[in-house]
Amino acid sequence: MTAANFSATSPARTAACVRLRPTMSSDLEYVVSLEQDPENNPFITPWDRTQHEAAIRFPDFRHFIIEAGEDLAAAGFLILIGCRSPHQSLELKRMVIQAKGFGFGRAALRAAKKIAFDDLHAHRFWLDVKSRNSRAKALYDSEGFVEEGCLREAVKLENGFESLIVMSMLRTEFTGRRSLALEVRG
Repeated sequence: MTAANFSATSPARTAACVRLRPTMSSDLEYVVSLEQDPENNPFITPWDRTQHEAAIRFPDFRHFIIEAGEDLAAAGFLILIGCRSPHQSLELKRMVIQAKGFGFGRAALRAAKKIAFDDLHAHRFWLDVKSRNSRAKALYDSEGFVEEGCLREAVKLENGFESLIVMSMLRTEFTGRRSLALEVRG
């Protein structure tokens, strides 16, 4: 899959441009460091390097580096799972943005939706988000994802458990948003 450029406008900001490119083994130190960052770690369930290496090689996964800015510097990463699902149900497994508040997450999410529906022909694009990750939940809400339910206390923490909110978007919802110019055209 070739790299593609996408932009998204966030309130009171200019459009943020990002490009998704396939992750290479040489990127994994960066990926693991983002997961271990104390600003990101509480909101994800980190993988070790071996899990990321497998995701790069396994055909059912798409592992991308998010590049942003004029110099297209690494700005984060995202992982899609279920790319070969016979049920056409694709998961946004993880999206981690290094510099928050610049619209890179929104632009990357829009790029991921386009890949899911246009390139991988998903019928359903879904994710789960930790219940205390209000910033990510607000992004997914604003980008048209619908809350399906809650997996109560599904993730063990050092001091207890945390719930996961399951959200999704169907192809018809994506197409409807595209007809309103809320999504990137194919």
